[in-house]
Amino acid sequence: MLKRAIFLLLLSCTLHAAHAQDKYEWKEGSSGGYTYRYVTDDPMQARFYTLKNGLTVILSVNKKEPRIQTLIGVRAGSDNDPADHTGLAHYLEHLLFKGTDKFGSLEWAKEKPYLDEIEGLYDKYNHTSGAPARKAVYHQIDSVSGLAAKYAIANEYDKMMSGMGAQGTNAHTWVEETIYEEDIPSNAIDKYLAVQGERFREPVFRLFHTELEAVYEEKNRGLDNDGRKMYEKMLATLFPTHNYGQQSTIGTVEHLKNPNLKAIRDFYNAYYVPNNMAIVMAGDFDPDYVVKRIDEGFAYMQQKPIHEYKAPIEAPIAAPIEKEVFGPDAESVNIAFRMPGALDVHSTVLLNVMAQILNNGKAGLLDLNINKQQKVLNAGVDQLQWKDYTVLVMSGKAKQGQTLEEVKDLLLGQLDILRKGEFDESLVKAIVNNAKLSELQGLESNNNRATAMMDGFIKHRGQNWISDVEMVDAMSKVTKQQIVDYANQYLKNNYVLLYKRKGEDKNIEKVEKPSITPVEVNREAQSPFLQQVAAIPATPVQPQWLDYDKDIQKSKVGPAEMLYVQNKNNSLFRLYYRFDMGSWNNKKLPLAAQYLQYLGTDKYTTEQISKEFYNIACNFNVASTTDVTTITISGLQENFDKAVTLFEHLLTHCEPNEEALAALKGRLQKARADNKLNKVAIMRGLVQYGIYGPHNPYNNQLSQTEVTAITSKELVDMLHALPTYQHTVIYYGPQQLTAAAASVKKLHTIPAAFAATPAPVKFEKSSQANNQVLFADYDMVQAEVNWVRNTTPYSVDNTALVTLFNSYFGGGMGSIVFQTIRESKALAYSTYAFYASPEKKDDRYSVVAYVGSQADKMNEAITGMNELLNDIPRSDKLLETARQSVKQDLQTERITQDGIIFSYLAAQKLGLHTDYRKEVYNSLDKLTFDNVKQFHDQNLAGKPYTYCVLGSEKKISEDDLKKYGEVKKVSLDELFGY
Repeated sequence: MLKRAIFLLLLSCTLHAAHAQDKYEWKEGSSGGYTYRYVTDDPMQARFYTLKNGLTVILSVNKKEPRIQTLIGVRAGSDNDPADHTGLAHYLEHLLFKGTDKFGSLEWAKEKPYLDEIEGLYDKYNHTSGAPARKAVYHQIDSVSGLAAKYAIANEYDKMMSGMGAQGTNAHTWVEETIYEEDIPSNAIDKYLAVQGERFREPVFRLFHTELEAVYEEKNRGLDNDGRKMYEKMLATLFPTHNYGQQSTIGTVEHLKNPNLKAIRDFYNAYYVPNNMAIVMAGDFDPDYVVKRIDEGFAYMQQKPIHEYKAPIEAPIAAPIEKEVFGPDAESVNIAFRMPGALDVHSTVLLNVMAQILNNGKAGLLDLNINKQQKVLNAGVDQLQWKDYTVLVMSGKAKQGQTLEEVKDLLLGQLDILRKGEFDESLVKAIVNNAKLSELQGLESNNNRATAMMDGFIKHRGQNWISDVEMVDAMSKVTKQQIVDYANQYLKNNYVLLYKRKGEDKNIEKVEKPSITPVEVNREAQSPFLQQVAAIPATPVQPQWLDYDKDIQKSKVGPAEMLYVQNKNNSLFRLYYRFDMGSWNNKKLPLAAQYLQYLGTDKYTTEQISKEFYNIACNFNVASTTDVTTITISGLQENFDKAVTLFEHLLTHCEPNEEALAALKGRLQKARADNKLNKVAIMRGLVQYGIYGPHNPYNNQLSQTEVTAITSKELVDMLHALPTYQHTVIYYGPQQLTAAAASVKKLHTIPAAFAATPAPVKFEKSSQANNQVLFADYDMVQAEVNWVRNTTPYSVDNTALVTLFNSYFGGGMGSIVFQTIRESKALAYSTYAFYASPEKKDDRYSVVAYVGSQADKMNEAITGMNELLNDIPRSDKLLETARQSVKQDLQTERITQDGIIFSYLAAQKLGLHTDYRKEVYNSLDKLTFDNVKQFHDQNLAGKPYTYCVLGSEKKISEDDLKKYGEVKKVSLDELFGY
């Protein structure tokens, strides 16, 4: 303890001395009557304010678009949960959306006595034993909750945020943090701060038992997620005494069954105080105005002493600890090391470099020695950086005929190489160059800025921001010997080894469904507070529409059209070759695209090519989808010629490699087998089967016989011939058009005339004449149901109505579907419904709806969704909120950079030649509920649907499925096409 404290003190002094001579220094500024701190040469130009009551405000201005990413963070998460009430911080996060005495209530004076009674009943429920007695108390809770709900206005928070044009309304809880997230228009600052200031003043825990059921559903979803089970087992083993491992964020089943409202209130009072919170904003605003408004809106908050979680020091791991997790998904292996936490700045720098040496996607040890050589299905490295400890995780999946033990040995072998220093020291320089590239790219995003600033607050209250800013420079000073010493110090036989095995998990304990009576949601009701917020003046943001003729410049590169937009912000370029053909034209094309990354040429090995791209901080990618193949080359403009020349050489001179193809085929077989174990992939196949029928884009795959017959020469010839097919050249970068076109023409191999593109296979969407149920069996706690129905051909004239309908009916937390299925009936954690527009003008629309619920609630969930599909409830106020939300989105949306070109190409596929958002915007005010209802009745109500159901045959009876239509059990071979 003492030696470590002395080391940290010396390190702090060393860093402080270095900072005095460095370009990065803390400085103090003053503007608009407020003093703030900032770090010199900070590319985000972040301002750090501490208000009188201790509230931290961190602001970064970015004028790229008229929107602001906002985060309100609390330095409290599952680490801070009481040991006898795990999951409490997460509960509270959900309840912070329920309102206060001023909003979310029709009549607070009449609602409050019922809520007080409910709180007392939950306390009684906690102290009641025996199933019959507990059931009786819960029946009382349910009854009183129904009475209280008559005065509640469900989702009023979401309505206010949607009405002001907010996007991404959400929150999350993790081990050390709870973060509340909003992306708002820049003209909504006053509205936003009025809502948030009230939100945290005195939150009311209303509609608790229905929200509790949503948390139960979230827990059950986690029980169906093998990755989550691996994560929790890893932390529990790494941290036998620290709360990182002993208290899961969502809580134990036992604690979930016994919530305590008084404990939740105590938690709120203890941690939701200004000296433990931060408001972070990144985007288009005046910082002087914003900090003043925050100060005024949150001045009521009073400081309190914070009882920080006193973390125990974990005993060293003396020898590998092996654990197993069982479940239906594909097998994998994790090797996890416990490392120093984020507060150890020196360690963080070394760890960041070391992790990149192991795995950077191009030239790391795992990249070159394992992934590039296809020794496993895939392998990687990840970090979980927290205050007290960081977790370094190496992971891998086995290829065909390989054991997890063999994967483990391969991963550990790379650590031996690292510890021996058997890597090129120039790799450190390349890592720094790529970090600079990532930093430039990250500055373009408000979300990246806000997340980085909030992360600094959570980990070290922003006090180490100078270290965050200078991270890339600090990494550039790291030597090879420091990495070798660091690896030998921390990466020994002191790891946790986790095997994810395929098999039945006999330890799953589902959270049982309580008996809940649907509650009122009072859709039409509005509190006076909502009306006050709506009345706050907001200068309208003028929408900006694209003029493709002006915003895109065009040229020619041989017979290819070149589309150009200049990058006036930084030195990054992106060059694309876009071919209008994909797997529908040639099923082998996606395999050829994958194969290229494993090939060398007559001049370079595949490893040398990867290293060279990484050394010049550039990347290439070849992606082939159903109808488009895109080659992307990107990086720093100063290396444009080198990157394009190297890629062109690879594409036109790649040589067959039989060993690489054999490995690729083996990995493809294993990936296909793993897909059949993955419930997300299975459901995706079910939905495609429902939309298109037995022959669909999802199962349009090479058969095993076809895969076996493919030769290296065949794929290489396909790659060599790719530039001879018609394609569009797209350039976004700092060069002028004439110079860019000349550069591409000089470097890009292209014929005088293009070869004919192979004709595509066509897929026709099904016409549902009768209800049908497609069922796939999967070992899971929940049941997932998708409704699909194909309707009329695309018409551009429907666009405004479809957009408004989706926003109103089922597109978000304030929508009819979410309010009814989750808020009123507590039937699902996740639910939605929307009218899906096609991407091509000759295609048809589709209705898509979804509910994921406990298997024993499936019938209730289906009934609930069917009622909405057949009869759309009317709420004029909710419709107006939806309308304003869509208008605000369009007003503040800015399509920029190469997004302009891809918007143009998407419009072309729909037969459009202008930015049709303008017509949508101008049409919205003319649409009424009658229009929405007529649309619903014509396209959704009383129509046959295909029900795509994924669940366990042990929990879902065929007789239940037959209630909804003729049942077809679809095999995995039918779904996947192999």
